[in-house]
Amino acid sequence: MKNIDQFNFKGKKVLVRVDFNVPLDENFNVTDDTRIRAALPTINKLLSAGASVILMSHLGRPKDGPVDKYSLRHVVPTLEKLLGKKVAFASDCVGEVADKMSLAMKPGDVLLLENLRFHKEETKGDEAFAQKLALLGNVYVNDAFGSAHRAHASTSIIVRYFPGASMFGYLMQDEVANLEKVTKKPERPFTAVLGGAKVSGKIEIINNLLDKVDNLIIGGGMMFTFIKAMGGNVGNSLIEDELLDTAREAMEKAKKLGVNLLIPTDTVVADKFDNDAERKTCSVNAIPDGWMGLDIGPDTIKTFTETILASHTILWNGPMGVFEFANFSKGTNNIAMAIAKATASGAYSLVGGGDSVAAINKYDLADKVSYVSTGGGAMLEYIEGKELPGVTAILDGK
Repeated sequence: MKNIDQFNFKGKKVLVRVDFNVPLDENFNVTDDTRIRAALPTINKLLSAGASVILMSHLGRPKDGPVDKYSLRHVVPTLEKLLGKKVAFASDCVGEVADKMSLAMKPGDVLLLENLRFHKEETKGDEAFAQKLALLGNVYVNDAFGSAHRAHASTSIIVRYFPGASMFGYLMQDEVANLEKVTKKPERPFTAVLGGAKVSGKIEIINNLLDKVDNLIIGGGMMFTFIKAMGGNVGNSLIEDELLDTAREAMEKAKKLGVNLLIPTDTVVADKFDNDAERKTCSVNAIPDGWMGLDIGPDTIKTFTETILASHTILWNGPMGVFEFANFSKGTNNIAMAIAKATASGAYSLVGGGDSVAAINKYDLADKVSYVSTGGGAMLEYIEGKELPGVTAILDGK
């Protein structure tokens, strides 16, 4: 397989699938540029090698064609600032406008195409749509790990039109290499920290990790399904009744495999879902009726921190509570700090998933962990042992 460092890009028009699916505020300003910055090494490499670069991405989930709030033109000012150069914008990703702008490009030029998902054919993996995109360039680089788990036109189908001229960008290479470090040969003890709202989104990863980890830490809203499965009173906390048996099975599997499954023992509860709600700390098994758990408690923080500090490999996906509320952010903050401290002592740490990345950035710890993954869903599916179409297409050259 051709590597981005071995290929001659001089005079080439390189079509790069990036992941610019970034959050925007009400004035359409980019509020977190992590994903854009992650693509810069690949873009700069191609430009310095004498290529012109055509960038394509999706933004949000538009349902019925173009919607201004999902237009990638809102990303142009941030991209220009980070790249330090002018970026042309095509008001469509295929058709006459895109074709003309692509034809007019010279080495060193950068063109950003409009949102791929303004065309339903993108998510359907439509062959004809992939072919139209392919006509814009003569080399294809996939650097969108966040979309690697989708068999979309721009991530996997398009590779068919670039025989011998499709490859991963630096970000994709790094993502796969770092995930392999965690899944293939982790240095032990290996601890996975899983949080977030629901067990349903994490059950496959829990099952896949149980025969790989030494410790599995459960936090966030999903912990209450486990607590209820053990017979605890969870009050008005978030639970998934249909997954109580699944939670019991996971606990049984952990026991059989000798995995240390750490479930919170205390929680910070509130009388309503509000930062200014009345709050108190109580046992996870005895949450009063009408109250809901919104964070892990101090005893749990202490236990989780001790386990993390004794680990040599750490995977973190999902916050420990409603960290967007300042009064319920202590658990997530403390776990983030513990992972940073363990990393400083020589542990390898991988953080992934939108909320975990947001937390790491919120606490200015991105450079204090080993690797921050840009792809939440893709990262989870890789760890679940699933094939990622965007990766497989390039590895297989088809």
